[in-house]
Amino acid sequence: MSKTNPFPAYTEVPVSVGRILRFEMMRSSFVDPRNIDIWLPEGYHSKQKYAVLYMHDGQMLFDPSRTWNQQSWGVAETASVLMQTKQTRDFIVVGIWNNDQYRHSEYFPQKIIEQIPSPTKELLFQKQLRNKPQADLYLRFLVEELKPMIDAHFSTLTDHANTLIMGSSMGGLISLYGLCEYPHIFGGSAGLSTHLPLAAFELMNPKTDAEVAAQFRAYLQQHLPAANSRKIYLDHGDQTGDQFYKPYQDALDAVLLEFGYTEHAWMTRAFLGESHSESSWSKRLDIPMKFLLA
Repeated sequence: MSKTNPFPAYTEVPVSVGRILRFEMMRSSFVDPRNIDIWLPEGYHSKQKYAVLYMHDGQMLFDPSRTWNQQSWGVAETASVLMQTKQTRDFIVVGIWNNDQYRHSEYFPQKIIEQIPSPTKELLFQKQLRNKPQADLYLRFLVEELKPMIDAHFSTLTDHANTLIMGSSMGGLISLYGLCEYPHIFGGSAGLSTHLPLAAFELMNPKTDAEVAAQFRAYLQQHLPAANSRKIYLDHGDQTGDQFYKPYQDALDAVLLEFGYTEHAWMTRAFLGESHSESSWSKRLDIPMKFLLA
């Protein structure tokens, strides 16, 4: 598998299909150490080139027996079926574990913070970001450290068209933010149940949500990649936390539409009866995977 440098130490983790190589507590100059899981499809071979899908909340992607809520995305199973049936090109998945108490701090779009009116800004800074906004550093970790390591040791297609980013809830936010910040690196992003109110659920109220969401939309108006030059997928359910999302998604859709995005490169879906959970995301994971990797 190694192209040039010695292959770093890893642990092989059981999975129903394919292989998972776990790099434990990968160190970074930008963020705290964390586990990185690399899922390789069955038949992975160094003589073939693979697209790469970077996914956040990596500990929730593969094994429900090891997650806090006994649910997972079922990434290995869905990806395997899509490749075997030729609905997507071949790809590997890089699962980046979240940083637990600093998850919101790493996933909150950092460049909007100074534009949020006070006292909402101070509330989010202290209660949600723990006085330590880190999204820009987290993205530097992905782009400057993790991606070069993956490309050095695995048989990857390194161009933006074959480098995608995906997450759910706050992970959907950092995926879209990452696409805007690094369009030369990422060719598309997907956000399932994207948390467009941006405030943590326990901090949500109509005034806070409106102020923060408006600043994120203003950021997008200035930083979205050129219309239809990259792929953007967004969705939501209507149960549990997802019940709040439709008005925010409608407003963001209006930004994309005005910007010139069409169905060629942009998809928004609503899933009635689905909740803010890995079990719901696993049911529809094939849709964004096909959209980004067809």
